[in-house]
Amino acid sequence: MQHRKERRAPPVSKAPASHLPANRAQFLYEDSDLIIVDKPAGLPVIAPEGSRTKTLYDIVTAHMQKTNPRGRAAVVHRLDRDTSGVMLFAKNARAKKTLMDNWNKLVRRRCYTALVEGSMPAECGTLDSWLIENRTGHVYEIKPGTRGALRAITHWKTIAAAEGAPYSLLELELETGRKHQIRAQLAAIGHPVAGDTRYGARTDPASRLCLHAHLLEFEHPFTHKVLVFESPVPKVFYQSENPGPHGRL
Repeated sequence: MQHRKERRAPPVSKAPASHLPANRAQFLYEDSDLIIVDKPAGLPVIAPEGSRTKTLYDIVTAHMQKTNPRGRAAVVHRLDRDTSGVMLFAKNARAKKTLMDNWNKLVRRRCYTALVEGSMPAECGTLDSWLIENRTGHVYEIKPGTRGALRAITHWKTIAAAEGAPYSLLELELETGRKHQIRAQLAAIGHPVAGDTRYGARTDPASRLCLHAHLLEFEHPFTHKVLVFESPVPKVFYQSENPGPHGRL
């Protein structure tokens, strides 16, 4: 991980340690400008064009309209449909613009937990590569500087593994935020996220993509207070078959 200056940790808001069904979301925080939610796996943030699928955007908008019939959620970043965890919405155009115009300055940390296939080659490291998206929406690594490619940097460390285990549990921190960044980079080094058949996973131990956004730390765009929100790692990530001496992860 990059060296960071020591600072007093701000208060953390944590979601309850429960498994969310795909049609529900846990609201973690709300003020006049922002809403923070804990997104379940299997729920898209927005619907594909022409689809009438229920989305997280619909749920958040319906929640806002209980007190403001004209309210509509504003998407400022996304999680993949099958990724769970902490996500931020703006409640008005001013908040959306301020967040999007100053995203890299305001967002201090975005951390994920992933169950990946195989044993990682070290206890920690950094994935630094260039990614590009093809016409089907698949993201893959390409030669640095290729036209249309974007540099992606992800710091990772192993937080649970046993000798001979088929999986490793990783904590990952984004330095950049590219589409499918974690999924594409882990696949490129031969350790795809478990359950991620799109990026070459051979196993599906949890019947879902084993990727979870467990922490979001950011500076409020108007009050400038530093806010931290956490979501517990799904228990199923620890319950994969593990032949190591410590049983399951």
